[in-house]
Amino acid sequence: MSMSPSGPFPSPPTREWQERWVAAVLATRDVTAPRAALENIAPFVVRPKDDLTGPDEEPDGVRRLRPDRYRWVTTDAGRMLLVTIRMHGVGGIVWEHNERISSEWRSLADPGTGAAKGRRPLPRVTSWTRLTEDGQERTFTALESTAVTREALISSVDEAASALTNRVGMRPYDLLEDLALNGQVEPCMYVAQHIGLGEQPPQQADGSPRYPGSYWGWMAVRGNNRTTFRQELFGVSSSEVLTGVPFKKLGQDGPGVSVSPSYWLGRLSEVLNKEYAEGEREGRTDTRAHRAVAIASVEAHLVIGSSAPERLFRIAQGSNRRDHVHPPLEFGPNDRGRALGRGVLGAYTAERLLDDRTADVLAGLAPVTDLPDAPSGASVSELRDLRSMRLLTELFPTQDQTAKRTRIRAALGEPAPSQLTARDVNRRVRAWSALTSESYPEPWNPRVAEVVTAVQGRKGITLLGRRLPELLATAEADREAFEELLTFRAPHWLAAFDIIDADRGSLSGQRTDDEGREAQRVRRTVANVIEAMRKRPAMAVGLLRELAAAMDEGDRPPRQVDETGTALDGRAHRAWFNRTFPKETGTRPYRQRRSQEGGEPGAAGEAGRAGEETASGPFTDPAAPADAPEETPEQALKRLTEVLEREIGKTAETVTELAEAVKDVATAAETAGRDYALKEAEAQDMASRVLQVLRALRKIPETVADLGPA
Repeated sequence: MSMSPSGPFPSPPTREWQERWVAAVLATRDVTAPRAALENIAPFVVRPKDDLTGPDEEPDGVRRLRPDRYRWVTTDAGRMLLVTIRMHGVGGIVWEHNERISSEWRSLADPGTGAAKGRRPLPRVTSWTRLTEDGQERTFTALESTAVTREALISSVDEAASALTNRVGMRPYDLLEDLALNGQVEPCMYVAQHIGLGEQPPQQADGSPRYPGSYWGWMAVRGNNRTTFRQELFGVSSSEVLTGVPFKKLGQDGPGVSVSPSYWLGRLSEVLNKEYAEGEREGRTDTRAHRAVAIASVEAHLVIGSSAPERLFRIAQGSNRRDHVHPPLEFGPNDRGRALGRGVLGAYTAERLLDDRTADVLAGLAPVTDLPDAPSGASVSELRDLRSMRLLTELFPTQDQTAKRTRIRAALGEPAPSQLTARDVNRRVRAWSALTSESYPEPWNPRVAEVVTAVQGRKGITLLGRRLPELLATAEADREAFEELLTFRAPHWLAAFDIIDADRGSLSGQRTDDEGREAQRVRRTVANVIEAMRKRPAMAVGLLRELAAAMDEGDRPPRQVDETGTALDGRAHRAWFNRTFPKETGTRPYRQRRSQEGGEPGAAGEAGRAGEETASGPFTDPAAPADAPEETPEQALKRLTEVLEREIGKTAETVTELAEAVKDVATAAETAGRDYALKEAEAQDMASRVLQVLRALRKIPETVADLGPA
């Protein structure tokens, strides 16, 4: 069945048994993997006969997979057929599309042309579709992509392996040593992918190509780190398993690589078995072969069928969605948010609640121009906005979208919509923000978008439905347009240009600005930033217009704006923003009071308003026309309800900041070598004031509850 190994490392099966195994898999019901993909993995299969039925066990005498070797697995996006095999430990390829490293790459969903600080774009992955012998187009259970050159393909796989290795520190144990000592316990899962080259391979002297024009590989859907470290123990990289192993690593002299797994896998096992035998004779257990012997062969799951091959990519990634919701490993904030969001999109497509084309764009797998409703000739800023707002409404379906509310609740493991907490809402917000950042050159901290209230999250979000250019053009005079821009665009746009962030850390960690001066040492939440912009609507609208223009012009640095919103020459940076839109203190806005004589404001009121905004609400602009129409009672109720929600949100933020401030003072006292930070009288006075605030707060929940029906 295989070339008999003289040691623990298995040799490839004979050519005859490889062919029998491939034929038996293809003869099994529901298998739709391509023959070429199965032929690629066949040399890695250990004892293939154990996976197959005998000819005498089948009515037609045709071998098939044993029934206990394969099973259907259901994911959020659909079903896939898995076969369990014993595989040579060096097998498998690290997958660039692993969601733990999604922020390492530039997304296809970024319509901009600006630099992305060296982040390379990932090629688009599609399902493998070919014409059958009868001329019919058929989609198989395999993926397909294109690399510009062989060197680019190798570099991409190596970069993915490096990025995954850098994240291993998030594990509570040393994975490499664990594999060397204990072997691999949990099987990895692999899906076939065909990678074509966009170049014509150079020719050798005899006219034959120097290397193939395309490659088959089995990419690790689950177990990327285990695949990487297994191969490290063998002394081989994933890119070499995919594109060819150097002859020097096979104990042979001369340049070049072997691209035939049947050949190089046999030679590699021979070298390792020899090393192992020599180590045994010398009483050494530290050789490469001894460290790799525990993973000489491992159990693996191969995806060989699917209920919807055209959605294979999302189905395969959906196999570990639960790990993303309740992860055994710590994801980076953007990688985790994107994984959660893609899980929801996959759940929608599985139930036909979202078309595949739109889902691909929202998941970052296709350009924004692929959206069915993308306007022709739309600018970069509008394309980014179109995708972001669609993501927002998909992640916050309204009360009449019962099917989507049911699916997102199941995908994220949430309580009933009416019981969503701020934590549940913020998790969705971070998914929205993380996926939105794929359309920009650099990701930001997804906490920057945490301005959606729990009430909004429970109800779902309904937007005005206007295009971005219209919103920007009317925002100065249109309260609803201004609020929608401020709430759902401003945080992301400001973060994209590093003007704000979600950092609530210590003041000592702040940076210097672009002018070399120390940035204003202010701690402020994003909600506070938004409130400050509400106070200066003309400047806020002007800044938003300038940020959109900067995106449309290659993501250039945005300019400062003056009081009227007109762009100036200076660059808009963090320090300028904090000076222009200073931190809100939480005090109520000044309101006019009528004199005791009745009617008009008194003289003191007139003097007090000199040179100031005489706001009767957060949106008042001194430049507004004097004859502006008065708001209706319904409009007033809506506005005041929004003010109440913002005040509750600001109170929660203030409590968080207060707790952090107490910790900062305690830390500063410890650093200064002091036994205590405050004098006794000062500490007691502050504690007393906090208690007074708490007493006042205790009365508020009941009065707020009284606003609802009895």
